[in-house]
Amino acid sequence: MGSWLSYLLWGGDPDAVNSLSGLTRREVHAVQRSWAPVFTHPVANGTELLKRLFRAYPETREFFKMVRKLPEHEYESNMQFKAHVINLMNSIDLAVGHMNQPDMVAAMMEKIGESHKKRKISERHFLELKDVLIKMFIEVLKFDDSKLGAWSKTVDFWYKHIFTSLN
Repeated sequence: MGSWLSYLLWGGDPDAVNSLSGLTRREVHAVQRSWAPVFTHPVANGTELLKRLFRAYPETREFFKMVRKLPEHEYESNMQFKAHVINLMNSIDLAVGHMNQPDMVAAMMEKIGESHKKRKISERHFLELKDVLIKMFIEVLKFDDSKLGAWSKTVDFWYKHIFTSLN
């Protein structure tokens, strides 16, 4: 594609790697497009994500005192849990939506690290969430390797900044 056409369509070279995020414009676009259908039902999809996390890593449920003793089918009726799901999904949505401004996203992630440090959540717990998220993308959304790679790089970028303030 000609350089002027690339600039018009992508805002520059679609395959140039951003030095802060490590992602190309093409990868950011893939993440944003693949996230849009997930965010059309944020409470349902976020609840499913956390249910999968709790099933795969039961000890993570201990961080959620509002559902710690509840059976899984009662999570949706717990307003505190639902509020946390909405916060989680909105945070992901904000980060995805602003990936073209990686310095802003880095600052957002550092704040998330600070807030989770107070709750004694470790890098391992975040990595477990990434594992569950990627598996959900494969099983439910049937993401191809290109989208999975873009998402993996995106989450790695987020985690780099979360871990900076978490530790």
